Amino acid sequence: MARAAFRFHDELGAFLASARRERSFERDCARAATLKHAIESLGVPHTEVGRLIVNGVPATLARLVRAGDAVEVFPHRPIHGSGDARPAFVADAHLGGLARLLRMLGFDTLYDNNYSDTVILATSARERRVILTCDRELLKCREVLRGGYVHARKPEDQLHEVAVRFDLKRQARPFTLCLHCNLDLQPVDKAFVAERVPQRIALQYSTFRRCAGCERIFWQGTHWARMRDMLNTALDVPATVC
Repeated sequence: MARAAFRFHDELGAFLASARRERSFERDCARAATLKHAIESLGVPHTEVGRLIVNGVPATLARLVRAGDAVEVFPHRPIHGSGDARPAFVADAHLGGLARLLRMLGFDTLYDNNYSDTVILATSARERRVILTCDRELLKCREVLRGGYVHARKPEDQLHEVAVRFDLKRQARPFTLCLHCNLDLQPVDKAFVAERVPQRIALQYSTFRRCAGCERIFWQGTHWARMRDMLNTALDVPATVC
């Protein structure tokens, strides 16, 4: 066994017993255990780990734990303006509201209440999607390369949490995806929708979009304004941005 000291910073404390939060504590680790194994045995998924410092020197999750090590673990932090491709997501069964809001913000998000962990893992690997979940054990799977644990319980708070972590504000394209089908919305002529929406809507609005999957028609009505304000609040920006 190798006895090492660990300290977890900031929001990583939520994964620990209260007595271990924001303080150093010692832990016996199995021989040849990596930092990944040691950290996950303490309840923290590897996807939530950002910077690692061991004995004052930067380290990786693959480093072996040695007796006497002093390990500091910091949460993942987004690199703003990194130029990374727009993230796509797959959400677990508990995050249907969040999935809908991410689509509203313009981010490709797969969700089905019947998705099993096996399906989520396979979809993430095949399509390079970020797994969003409230299940820490799912994120501990070795196959998971991209993932995020969602702490908040209300969808609007979850959206803010995910937007901050994955730097979504600069890449948002609000109201470009169908909230139901996750497909791109396409502009359609007013003549096309004349018999598909209430007459008062056809008279009042001139711009419409249609989903080719479910054939729903969307327009910028009062509901759209409320959703816009909610998205801007979640992104922490003025209501004129979306």
